[in-house]
Formats: sequence, C-alpha cells, structure tokens
Amino acid sequence: MTEIKTLLRGHWDDVKRIYEEGIATRNATFETSAPSWEVWDSGHLASGRLVALDEDIVTGWAALSPVSDRCAYAGVAEVSVYVSKDYRGKKIGSLLLERLIQESEKAGLWTLQAGIFPENLESIALHEKNGFVLIGKRQKIGKMDNVWRDSLILERRSRIVGL
Repeated sequence: MTEIKTLLRGHWDDVKRIYEEGIATRNATFETSAPSWEVWDSGHLASGRLVALDEDIVTGWAALSPVSDRCAYAGVAEVSVYVSKDYRGKKIGSLLLERLIQESEKAGLWTLQAGIFPENLESIALHEKNGFVLIGKRQKIGKMDNVWRDSLILERRSRIVGL
C-alpha cells in the first residue's frame, strides 16, 4: 500500500534517481541533470515536499517551488510531480498531486501552476483530473537537443484560499 510522507533529506538519493528518470524521457523537464540536494532544497518551498512510499521504497515525489520572490506572488507556486518508471500507471501521481494540493492550501497558497510539454499527455491528464485548467501555451520557449519546445501552462485556483 502506498503511503504519502514528507520528503526528507534522507530520501534524496531516491528522489534524485526518479528525477533523472524523468529527465531521460525528454518530456518531463528542460533540465539535463539533477542538481545537488543543496541546490534542490534552496529552490523549493519548505512545505509541500512529498514522497510516495511502497514499504520503504520511494516510488515518486512531488514538491512546490516559488514562481517569484515578489510579495504579490507569495501564494503562487509551481508543482513538480515525478513517478518512478517502475511504478507509473499505478495512481501514484494522483496520490501525490492530491496531497500536494491539500498541503499547498494548508500553507496558504491560492494558485498552483504547472508547465508541461504538450507531448506529456499523461501529466496533462493528471493535472486536469485534479482541477488544473489550460491557461496558455508558451511557444518555442526553450531548446532541448537543439530543438525548440513549447510548454503548456496549467493552473489550479484554490476554492478555499484567497477567495
């Protein structure tokens, strides 16, 4: 049975491995390598750091990062959800994103956003199932493997925070 727990420093090796699996798909992120724990830690909010555990095996992770340091955007965060290649299709992403939404609202966040490659149909479906709506498309926003890539922007506005 999958449990969702707080992501701790001790989970980093598994979290990094799963992140690298996502990077290898070439459809999860523009990043080409996983950062060190210190860099990752400094780029993510203290709240909303989660791991999915099956027994003691980390099967996925989710986290929130700020979209801006301007005070007007204090309640807005970007979501990251990654599932190990060996556990995809088992609803782990849904469990993580559902809990991430709950944790974000406890932390006072009113808007979550996600940047997703149009080719990543599974991620788009996961976010839409959890109340995210497509708000735009950033055309040729960055290059990957010397090819311009688009990014879809999906957003979820809280129904309980920031009304």
